[in-house]
Amino acid sequence: MLKFVLVGCGRIATKKHIEAFINNKDYISLEAVCDIQKEKAENLANIIEENGLKRPKIYTDYTKMAEIEFDAVVIATESGKHYEISKFFLNNSKHVLTEKPMALNTKHMDDMIKTAEEKNVNLGVCFQNRFNPPIQELRKKIESNDIGNIYHGQASIRWNRNEGYYKQAPWRGTWEQDGGTLMNQCTHNIDLLIWNMNSEIEQVYGQINNFNHPYIQAEDFGSAIIKFKNGALGIIEGTANTYPKNLEETLSVFGEKGTVVIGGLAVNKIETWNIQQETEHPFQTLPDPETVYGAGHTPLYKDFHDSIIEERKPYVDGKEGKKAVEVVLAIYKSTKENKPIKFPFEFSTEDMKEFFGR
Repeated sequence: MLKFVLVGCGRIATKKHIEAFINNKDYISLEAVCDIQKEKAENLANIIEENGLKRPKIYTDYTKMAEIEFDAVVIATESGKHYEISKFFLNNSKHVLTEKPMALNTKHMDDMIKTAEEKNVNLGVCFQNRFNPPIQELRKKIESNDIGNIYHGQASIRWNRNEGYYKQAPWRGTWEQDGGTLMNQCTHNIDLLIWNMNSEIEQVYGQINNFNHPYIQAEDFGSAIIKFKNGALGIIEGTANTYPKNLEETLSVFGEKGTVVIGGLAVNKIETWNIQQETEHPFQTLPDPETVYGAGHTPLYKDFHDSIIEERKPYVDGKEGKKAVEVVLAIYKSTKENKPIKFPFEFSTEDMKEFFGR
């Protein structure tokens, strides 16, 4: 039984991380929870206790958690705090599983990866959609080369976020603590696109805009073309302006011997499956999950637990977690400079403040 602690008891913690802890109760114990708003930590502790598990200790300062014994920390705070909190625990030789995006700065992400390696601990990132059954089925076909050479892929995220959503937390939509639709809502599908194109990125050309959310600093729409080193192309379209509600999150892959489209509310349902002689798949009838968060946190937690026990890297480690964030930052930089951005590069959401003047 590994001992975990949780920092950040807001929306995603109460919706999905609690579920993952409860579903992995045979492997993981939640020893403590922390939030600067004590009532949020108490609420989460109450839910854990109501589900028949030991009530975790409550903290409002994550640095004080070092006084108790535990193996790993889960970080579910606002995005702009992930780096600072991760570094504290990594420096204290604790395994770290952080919500996406792992950081908002290329240097910070590299520093997190380097520190984890130096301290010989695991750094994982919550890109839980990699565990979606349809995505796993696609991945098997790509790894077995059944699709052949991949020509291009597309990630489409057509969701809705209204003013009420952004007013739930003052950090949302700010350059310092969040970024916009691409960074917050779209990184999951961008991660899936990059992962399944099976190639390193050569360059990114992108554009962002804020069409309908004047009360946030960052973008509510973004688009990009990614050129991969193997010659394939990737297309990104992400919006928070879909009227009147969330429509779809879709990943499309077009290859030499196969075409696959995985859609639904959160890339959880196979819509098209044409791979050589296969023209259908049982997952075409899967229902949509209750929320866009899907059900991937539970297997992601189990894998992170197993990676510690087996002394291996987690399925989504720091180097993998960096890639989607790096693409979003490249889109921001491309918008700022109005040109394609060649990899590698350095950039952060801080660099966008001067450009947009807000």
